[in-house]
Amino acid sequence: MQAAREELREEAPGIRVTLAELIDIRHRVREVPLFSTPHRRSPLVGLHHSRLRGRGIDFDQVRIYQPGDDVRTIDWRVTARTQEPHTKLFHEERERPIYLLVEQSQHLFFGSGLNFKSVLAAQAASLVGWAALAHNDRVGGLVFGNGEHHEIKPRRSKQSLLQLLDRLVRVNRHLDGQQRVDPDAFGLALRRAREVLRPGSLAVILCDERTLSEAAEQQLSLLGRHVDLLLMPVFDPLDRALPAAGLLRFAQYGARLELDTRDAGIRQAYRQLGEARMARWQRLADRLRVILMPLNTQYELVAQLREYLSAKPEGRR
Repeated sequence: MQAAREELREEAPGIRVTLAELIDIRHRVREVPLFSTPHRRSPLVGLHHSRLRGRGIDFDQVRIYQPGDDVRTIDWRVTARTQEPHTKLFHEERERPIYLLVEQSQHLFFGSGLNFKSVLAAQAASLVGWAALAHNDRVGGLVFGNGEHHEIKPRRSKQSLLQLLDRLVRVNRHLDGQQRVDPDAFGLALRRAREVLRPGSLAVILCDERTLSEAAEQQLSLLGRHVDLLLMPVFDPLDRALPAAGLLRFAQYGARLELDTRDAGIRQAYRQLGEARMARWQRLADRLRVILMPLNTQYELVAQLREYLSAKPEGRR
């Protein structure tokens, strides 16, 4: 009977993710304009257009200099040859590498809302991946957590994205809440991203909100010098505030903890820890001048993203 109840819980929606579910998300890409199209410019990428570096832009043509052109783009060789000022024109590189760093660890195997954090992170990775393919970008990434690292190199290929999603599902299916978390997993994933990504790439960070450590923050800062970042930390409302639910008992790895949530001081201290984590992510995003989009297990993914995209620039983060 107990085994039957456990199996029922395992099959409940929002606890595990399936490959079919992640594939079906491709039908919702049109609901969320994550990337620009010829007819619509996404507010998400407005930040990146002014920060393209290295091979993120390609030379297009040379034309006669016009008032208002940036003098730094003057082609001096053509100017000397024709005795008339000419300037270089550039266009954005069409195929941009999109690299998804997705955490699937015991930290995310929890949720009090619609989905577990691990499921929400997988859904977001899938949506961004399908949107990138629709935009003719190259998609790859790395699934990390619980001592595992599975990497797929960025390619403009549906098969490449499906391989990444399949790895994501396989790791997700093995989460059981009893594995020990590797404290270095996030930092190792970020170091790997620094090794494989070239300037002009976009790294999408999908991790537990609590994963940000001093070492990881340093790695993100180094990564942000060369590539663009989209920060999407995942959280559950219970990560930020405790309800007055009486005496709560916790057990893990043989250790036990009792917490009296009727104590207002305990609830306040817990809430302050949650607020400090939020503030730390915001300071990091402000310092690196990147977009921060925290994802809440309490709400449906597409609805959250649409709200971010419809917000004014000063409130989008």
